[in-house]
Amino acid sequence: MWGWGYGWGWPMGLGMGLAGLFWLAVIGLLIWALVHFLSGRAPVNYLPPGQGPSALEILSQRFARGEIDSATYERMRSQLQTPQTPQTQIIEPTQRNDLSATQ
Repeated sequence: MWGWGYGWGWPMGLGMGLAGLFWLAVIGLLIWALVHFLSGRAPVNYLPPGQGPSALEILSQRFARGEIDSATYERMRSQLQTPQTPQTQIIEPTQRNDLSATQ
């Protein structure tokens, strides 16, 4: 005889609920992927490194749009066009902060 207390019980109901949640997540992920990849938007980092505009081109575009004034443009352009050498400082032995020398 089939009574109320002799079935699979709550473990079967829990398993069926989790399986339903799993398939909802899979379907939601597929819908998100379709919308994301078929939207036609270019990725944010589309250009490979080194293929974008140079610093001088960006500076000229900013000046043309009116974001910076002519004095700022000239100052920044001269800084970009002068060759930059690394600033090194040679520390002489007499200039070091030696704790043993002060004691």
